[in-house]
Amino acid sequence: MFELMEWLAERGVTTVFKVDGDRRGEGRAAWMVIVSGEALGADSFFRADLSTPEACLDSLLAHLESKGLSPFA
Repeated sequence: MFELMEWLAERGVTTVFKVDGDRRGEGRAAWMVIVSGEALGADSFFRADLSTPEACLDSLLAHLESKGLSPFA
């Protein structure tokens, strides 16, 4: 995740990856990822609140790919 965040920062994208201890437990969406920046195009803000860090990462990667901004391209 850190490498991805650095890769995004090099492209002018701000990234926040967070876990909320107050929302943890009972399958609640305690993990959150937010990205924003001009490199994401017209819809320059993305947020996902999910129950695992892996789900947040998968969601973020799918969003980046939909914007033509993939670290794997």
